[in-house]
Amino acid sequence: MRLRPSAALLFSLLLGTTSAVAQDAVVSLEPAFPDIKFSLPVAVAPLPGSKDAVFVIEKGDPAPGTSTDKKKKGGDFLGGKVQLISGLTAGKPVKTEVFQLNPKDGKFDAAGECGFLGFAVHPKYKENKQVFVYYSLRIEGKLYQRVSRFKVSSLNPFAVDADSEQPLITQLDPAGNHNGGDLHFGPDGYLYISCGDGGAGGDAFDNAGYINKGFHAAVFRIDVDKKAGNPTPNPHPSVITDATGQAYYSVPADNPFVAATSHRGRPLEAGSVRTETWATGLRNAWRFSFDPKTGACFAGDVGQNLYEEIDILVSGGDYGWHDVEGNHVFVQKDASGKKAPPGLAAPSDFKSPIHEYDRKLGNSVTGGVVYRGNRVPAIADAYVFADFASGRIFALREQGGKWESQQVAKDFTIAGFGYDPSNGDVLVASLTGQVKRIVKK
Repeated sequence: MRLRPSAALLFSLLLGTTSAVAQDAVVSLEPAFPDIKFSLPVAVAPLPGSKDAVFVIEKGDPAPGTSTDKKKKGGDFLGGKVQLISGLTAGKPVKTEVFQLNPKDGKFDAAGECGFLGFAVHPKYKENKQVFVYYSLRIEGKLYQRVSRFKVSSLNPFAVDADSEQPLITQLDPAGNHNGGDLHFGPDGYLYISCGDGGAGGDAFDNAGYINKGFHAAVFRIDVDKKAGNPTPNPHPSVITDATGQAYYSVPADNPFVAATSHRGRPLEAGSVRTETWATGLRNAWRFSFDPKTGACFAGDVGQNLYEEIDILVSGGDYGWHDVEGNHVFVQKDASGKKAPPGLAAPSDFKSPIHEYDRKLGNSVTGGVVYRGNRVPAIADAYVFADFASGRIFALREQGGKWESQQVAKDFTIAGFGYDPSNGDVLVASLTGQVKRIVKK
């Protein structure tokens, strides 16, 4: 995702394998909760086990009078919030603020692509009262991306204790863009976290080809329950530990790089690997999701200057950044392809995207969700995603072994997707301040 501040604070996100077919809209978007407005909603998250409620995550606003000058770092921002929308089954939605970020050891930062980016409730929250968040902050002026655990202070009504924070990972961030920021509990009960390549452009910090640096350019998988038999993570300045030196999470024993001794042809020093890594070589997987029927993990990986891509992520998969962008060779010295269009990448161990599209259709993919409902036949069983910049909304399906994309609608500033648990409808978070639903045209 490429977010840039603007006067209206709506960002310019400059955030496969067939071409998409542009055509008239075949579905419509309408306000999901007509009388409810939001402040920069970036994501929609479920309340596990509930058909009556859903969460909307608000990125965070500049405090009144705060400058949006890019040269001024660490302005004052009102902490991002989580809004609970309940009353869905009765068709009478009500908004209740259940959480606002207020870090005690740093300054919340919501400039550009930073902010409150992800929220996930533990599947067993009624027992352990845990939720997890991904957000940006500055500590002594330096930017970090953080994953933390918070405690639920009340189940009925649902509320999160803002003073209960326990950081798990606090990663120093060299640039303010490409932060990833999505997190979900997978069907296996483990927590999955997406992180970008560190920012700037062209993998300027050379993070994407490594699994022994920090939390960058990958989707990570961790065990927040510290189940028996799962090892502790390798030491790293980003991994927060208790007074005895123990991390607050463990690493699933079947993570693909737990026993890795080399990566991309380079030897790895013992104890240096980020064994939390599950899928790597991703530029900026801003939004990913699990298909509720099959469990497959779909991700929208934001391209550099030429191609956006959709991937199905698998354990141990390397998706090739920065050697490739989509299905094409990435030429760092000519990232915009001005001298010549880049050629197709040669067959390799990299996992190819299932779909890519070029700048004729958009330049900032917002990963979506697989629709498994029956109220909107035009997108039945399709992966529905969008391009933030062009506003195009696509339905992607596998047909005869090939993935085919169809443009189904158009809207703007789409930052995230989710579901209405009462009926399975696809919900769309728009930075205009609305959550919309996809309906029959």
